[in-house]
Amino acid sequence: MLKLLTLFDLKSKRVLIRVDFNVPLVDGRVADDFRISAVLPTIKHCLSEGASVVLMSHLGRPNGQNNPDMSLIPAGEKLAELLEMPIKFSDNCVSSDARDVSLGLKPGEIHLLENLRFHDDETKNDKRFSYQLSKHGDIYINDAFGTAHRAHASNVGVVEYFSKKGMGFQIEKELQFLNSVTRNPQRPLTLILGGAKIGGKLELINTFIHEADSILIGGGMAFTFLKAKGLDVGASIVDDSIIEIAGNILIQAKKRKVELLFPTDFLVAENIDKPKDRECVECDHIPSSKMGLDIGPETVQIFSDIIHSSGTVIWNGPMGVFEKPEFKDGSQGIAQAMAKASHEGVITVVGGGDTASAVKQFGLHNDMSHVSTGGGASLELLSGNQLPGLFALEQ
Repeated sequence: MLKLLTLFDLKSKRVLIRVDFNVPLVDGRVADDFRISAVLPTIKHCLSEGASVVLMSHLGRPNGQNNPDMSLIPAGEKLAELLEMPIKFSDNCVSSDARDVSLGLKPGEIHLLENLRFHDDETKNDKRFSYQLSKHGDIYINDAFGTAHRAHASNVGVVEYFSKKGMGFQIEKELQFLNSVTRNPQRPLTLILGGAKIGGKLELINTFIHEADSILIGGGMAFTFLKAKGLDVGASIVDDSIIEIAGNILIQAKKRKVELLFPTDFLVAENIDKPKDRECVECDHIPSSKMGLDIGPETVQIFSDIIHSSGTVIWNGPMGVFEKPEFKDGSQGIAQAMAKASHEGVITVVGGGDTASAVKQFGLHNDMSHVSTGGGASLELLSGNQLPGLFALEQ
């Protein structure tokens, strides 16, 4: 059983917390502090209970190299700004100097360790590296839901060296919402899927064919299904290796009488960098030289009507290339529909990653029932799979 943070006596203890500060950086500054803000309740609780805090995280994929562009210093600066207090920082997460800083912490102080993935041993779940990390704390708390689907040193290997271990408030919140929408959802249950890649969402689709009342598919992944249905999708992105699988999903959905809907119109252009030549076309009239880059207004309306008639809506994956102003309307329209539905009593859950970034960009993240901090982890959990980072805490 996962132990809650509130069950620990934290006074005068050093709490080692695995956080998820894998945040986007622009010109050396944090561009989106959503994941940092999400863990503030856990950090503040530890400090208020008289503990000192040691934080560890990864950022990007430095592949075991010390890459200054992926340093956690900007994340530390943002954290200090949000907490309105100074924090200590060590440029090597397992150095003797870093351990000395942790050992010397006074109650109420925070120590942030440098990027875990500057060491290959992190992703290898190396035993010695895990042991070195464990020396930073008396109690271990995992509050990095975004990495819970990985078996790494900082969330799996390190756990065996702690008798006192548990989860932070953010993971507790993630499990509360994601488990409730799969085990006992308010119906009708609607799943909205988007994004460019279909491969990582196949298992989720197969799971929800047995659970959902409606599955709405947009984004780049829609074109693989449309091609499987025999439509000409022009120059749109298609995963040819999955067309047969997509065809089988269409058959299964029909057999199980699940409403599986695709866009009826798209905004198309020759490519992302030529938005001026965009036009809105019906799904079966995409010009051969153009690619679909967003769902059209008719589709937004159809999907919105289903959202408002639902009891629970889960959304994972944007409807288009929302980072470009010319192709954001589809994702923004869905986000607005979900925000309105949420205020009307519909349970709305946004699955992390790009979707969370889109919802925050539109200023609607506070209007959802829950916005997950973990893309891959939320997909795995919703698909019914075990998360190594959480399973380790139960042992």
